[in-house]
Formats: sequence, C-alpha cells, structure tokens
Amino acid sequence: MEARFTRGKSAILERPLSRPKTEVSVSAFALLFSEVVQYCQSRVYSVSELQARLAELGQRVGASLLDVLVLRERNGKRETKVLNILLFIKVSVWRALFGKEADKLEQANDDDRTYYIIEKEPLVNTYISVPKENSTLNCAAFTGGIIEAILTHSGFPAKVTVHWHKGTTLMIKFDEAVIARDKALEGR
Repeated sequence: MEARFTRGKSAILERPLSRPKTEVSVSAFALLFSEVVQYCQSRVYSVSELQARLAELGQRVGASLLDVLVLRERNGKRETKVLNILLFIKVSVWRALFGKEADKLEQANDDDRTYYIIEKEPLVNTYISVPKENSTLNCAAFTGGIIEAILTHSGFPAKVTVHWHKGTTLMIKFDEAVIARDKALEGR
C-alpha cells in the first residue's frame, strides 16, 4: 500500500525549498494582469488614478519580493550603495519578474538624484488594449510600484514615476539623504 504513494515523481514534500519553478505561462500572466487592470479601472475616474492604483498594488508585491530575492540571491545581505541596489533591480529583480534583465540603466546628466530604468517593450503593457481616450495610460506603473517598494524597504527612499520615452522609462528620484549617505560611504 505504501508503494503507491512513492512511485513516479518525487512527492511535493520531498522537493527542496530553495529554488521553486519560477516560470509562469505568459497567457496566464496576461489574463490575470488584464483582470487586475479592469478591476482597478472600474474603481477610478481618471488615468492618473488608475496608474496610482496600479502602483499601490505593485508596492505590495515589491515589499514581499524584496525579502524573497535578498534571501535567495544575496544570502540575506542587503545593498548599501545606490548603484549596487540599482544593479540588483536591473538584473536580479527584472530576471525574477520578467525572465530577463532590464534593457538599460542610466543616470540623468543634470541631477545626481535621478536614474532611469528603460524597458523597450515591458511585458505589463504587451497584452493591454488601451482605448484612445486613455492613450496616456502606462500599465508599467505596476512595475514602478514594485521598484519603489523595493528601494524604500531597502533603505533607499525614492519616488518612481513611469513615462513613455524610448519605450517605457521608470524615473527614479532618490531623496537627498540617500545621495548624501552614498557620498559619505564613497569617502571612506
């Protein structure tokens, strides 16, 4: 009788906890995310409110995602420098969310507090049909919320906004205290 429970593939209780299967069907993601957008859209009156609601949902995801990724990728060690946390987001976070690195990470020429993560074709915008009256809608506000939560919970308070430029650009503007702390760490 016991043999029928152990035949075939290993039982779910015997699988390691460290690396579960991380791939999700794109069609399942597209369906779920479009339902999230429709749900949020039915409860707001403007595009800016919809983007704010998506960003708020993204912040909830980002807070949980940070703990998981820091534990898996960094063995519990958190970043202390601005450039390192941005590279962590560009590589590790993007890979965990979308299966690839972000296209570009740039710093503004005129402001040392501002950085840009550029994604030419974000997955969150791929399967969303936007009517003409809402042409300014950028569903990557959800991703912006995730990034803002990761930065804030890592000790790098910042405001993340999403813009249509070279595809989709996430503009990250750090607080003055973050940049001052980073410069002090460089001086050591």
